Amino acid sequence: MITKEEWKNIRGSSASPDQIMLSIKGDAAHSITVRWRTDLTVENGYVLYKEVGTENFGKAQAEHITFNTDMDDSNFFFADVTDLKADTQYEYTCGDDNNRSATYTFTTARENCEKFSFLCISDIQAGDAEPPADYSVLNMVLKKFLADHPECRFILTAGDNTNCGQTDIQWTGLFEGLKGIIESTPIMFCMGNHDDMGFSSYFTKENKYYSEHATYFTNQLWGSYEHNGPKDWIVANYAFDYGNAHFCMTGTSGYEEMNQWLIEQAENSTKTWKFATHHFPVCYSSPDMECEDTYPAMRDGMDKFDIVLSGHEHSFARSYPRRGEGLYNKPSEGTVHYNLGSSHRNGPGCRVVPKVWNAKTYNHEEELSMFSIIDIDGEKCTLTAYVEDGRTIDYCVIDKKADSIFPPECAPVYNRTRIKFKGYDLGLCSEPTLPQNIDGTFYIAIGQLINFVGGDVCRTPGKIKVGIYGRTAEFTENSTTVVTNNGTYEMTKPCLRLNEGQLFVPMDDFGKNLRMHCFYYEHNNFISVESESQNRPIPHQP
Repeated sequence: MITKEEWKNIRGSSASPDQIMLSIKGDAAHSITVRWRTDLTVENGYVLYKEVGTENFGKAQAEHITFNTDMDDSNFFFADVTDLKADTQYEYTCGDDNNRSATYTFTTARENCEKFSFLCISDIQAGDAEPPADYSVLNMVLKKFLADHPECRFILTAGDNTNCGQTDIQWTGLFEGLKGIIESTPIMFCMGNHDDMGFSSYFTKENKYYSEHATYFTNQLWGSYEHNGPKDWIVANYAFDYGNAHFCMTGTSGYEEMNQWLIEQAENSTKTWKFATHHFPVCYSSPDMECEDTYPAMRDGMDKFDIVLSGHEHSFARSYPRRGEGLYNKPSEGTVHYNLGSSHRNGPGCRVVPKVWNAKTYNHEEELSMFSIIDIDGEKCTLTAYVEDGRTIDYCVIDKKADSIFPPECAPVYNRTRIKFKGYDLGLCSEPTLPQNIDGTFYIAIGQLINFVGGDVCRTPGKIKVGIYGRTAEFTENSTTVVTNNGTYEMTKPCLRLNEGQLFVPMDDFGKNLRMHCFYYEHNNFISVESESQNRPIPHQP
């Protein structure tokens, strides 16, 4: 255990400014926001800045908030530097009259620029390191990324910036890992589930909890971003513009409010490109992942954006253009969901399998960081994903004028209705027992489905009993009654014996007790069976 007094000598705040960070808050061509930390003895602060090569300094006063953490009591200062020249390099220092930072530089955006690049990273948290949290590898790989791609004008994250965001130990580790980088390159944080996760005691990992309003994320970045998100969920949700692109960064709570906010942001923006960032992927690649909280809860909002960036899985995937339950080929027909791999040599969060909605996936199981560069050039957006050793994992160009994606990837359209579990094809076991449409109702061979997923199946004359996720359901031929471990219920249509003599059940009724439900992708002609559970069913072996 470490006391607050001991922490002051490790990574505690002092009168000297530290954790200096740039962010985009207003017009990126004419303003920048500077953030820094001090101890409570410093109550005022300002930024001195001037155009490189000139002598006259400007001064921007800072506002501050006091934040009492589990390990420290600090003041966080935020200064909006405005009325700057476009595409111009400036140098600056921050602090008060007695305590000043070193001198750093930044460059404003070009006026009305339609050509720029930015760096995308995700899941940069550093394991369960003992205090002080070690983010030195992140520092090394980020500096390498930016040295190889000096064209990047800012950094955008897709969440899980810390491993346990409700402790000062992790945030001070993160900012130590970003030292020498974010003083000159703006960083735009998206919040992930680990960023609002905490324990009653960080040291013993007892009583895990999630902070609905992510108090550590919100307080430390209070003045870094516009307060233009949903009124009850500011800082974790914010929007900004750069050049001809509009960006919406979303949090992990308040999905209904976030959905409406995304709709309004997309409809009110006149920018050529519209990006949203949400930590949890919609078009996931893991066998057991789910996105029931996100989609359809935020479907209407997400479907209005060109590209949705995500993380969480520590693996890479790029989807076909998707709109609702439809996978398409042209960018005008849907949203490309782009799931970033881990950017801090973190092990795989999932074991990638082919999913029907993904045009490209990569099994990111090496302990190497991944990053992506997004290049905007007018109506073209180029997405390139790399591994830190220089290999290109994915490359595609979205061309709005031509309404095309290169290289071309055609979303599947089936002539016989296929069945998928969480987007994964059931394959050989279901080929002779594909779903059947009888008088407008789709029927599914329940035994093949549950066998494939890994549940229990017991076939007896005229009956089939299945078990999965700790629940059971027994179906009887020509009957609408389902017997479960939680009682009985009635289906709207009876269980039928169809192909290969197997018992089929109505798609919309069978999963009431099994926590399963189905979506039919009419354009592509397949059914995806979904579950909000992320458990991995293993049949009981007596």
